[in-house]
Amino acid sequence: MKKVLPVDFFARPAPVVAEELLGKYIVTHIDTKPTGFMIVETEAYEGVDDLASHASRGLTPRTTVMFGPPGHFYVYLIYGIHQMVNVVTHKKGIPSAVLIRGVEGASGPGRVTKFLNITKAHNTLKAAKKTGVWFEDRGVGANASEIKRTPRIGVEYAGPHWSQKPWRFVLTP
Repeated sequence: MKKVLPVDFFARPAPVVAEELLGKYIVTHIDTKPTGFMIVETEAYEGVDDLASHASRGLTPRTTVMFGPPGHFYVYLIYGIHQMVNVVTHKKGIPSAVLIRGVEGASGPGRVTKFLNITKAHNTLKAAKKTGVWFEDRGVGANASEIKRTPRIGVEYAGPHWSQKPWRFVLTP
């Protein structure tokens, strides 16, 4: 069973979506053929108060997509070399997103984006077959006992309250 995830799936708080994306698939075109990879690691960023989120700096040209409707991609460049792919969550006006940190075959958000052939050109695009990158439920899912929750990685600058939020989710074997 392959079911494209609808916008409603993403129209919820980022920590909920981040956890429920584990075991789902991100599908993109590799060698012109749609190929899906199971999502095994995610990280949530929720609202303007989340000091680890780019949205905490307010509405800027870079963060506009995060304030928009759910189910769109937020792709940005970090350290001038790595592109990171996120999917916007919650509802329009509440800037939230889930970073895809790992898929089967690639670990680390910069490697994931490169592995999936996702680029800055995907920024603001809707996650849908017609745009070439989408999410599917293939009936696998993840059991609560298979999910490890940890603090997010590399956000110590946000202070102890925000950097220690257990909003990183890892699918364990």
